[in-house]
Amino acid sequence: MKRYVAAQVRTSRPAQAKQSDVARESVHPVDRHVGQQIRIRRMQSNVSLGDLGAGIGVSLQQVQKYESGKNRVSASMLYELANCLKIPVSRFFEGLPDPETTQGQQIITEIDEKIAYISTAEGRRLIDDVLLLSPRVRSRVVALVSSIVDEEMEEHKDVSP
Repeated sequence: MKRYVAAQVRTSRPAQAKQSDVARESVHPVDRHVGQQIRIRRMQSNVSLGDLGAGIGVSLQQVQKYESGKNRVSASMLYELANCLKIPVSRFFEGLPDPETTQGQQIITEIDEKIAYISTAEGRRLIDDVLLLSPRVRSRVVALVSSIVDEEMEEHKDVSP
């Protein structure tokens, strides 16, 4: 009888693995957003992954999983994260649209793309460098970038059928 049970366990594991692969591929946009907010707030506070992990009682790899949205963050863990980073829990949800709006999913995606870029080394370097400029020069840089984007958009219109 034990062999039969062991065989059942073995055959059910591949099915469980397939289910977990599907779950990993589909990260909910809110989980991704909260994870990115954790990363941004951690970086703003100049806290390393290891230090944040130690502060909330998890490994730095677990913090990475929270930041990527691969692992959902429980309410109690959000509370611990906010406490460790000395911010209100609500900060993790800033920028999310009202759930009652029909455009919520599209807005979340747009926000996530912006946050994802800002979270990269290139994005941080760009922001740091732009902030070193005087406000007058900064506005000229924004105008230059906008004109380049307009030019690119026109080129893509001409190429599209």
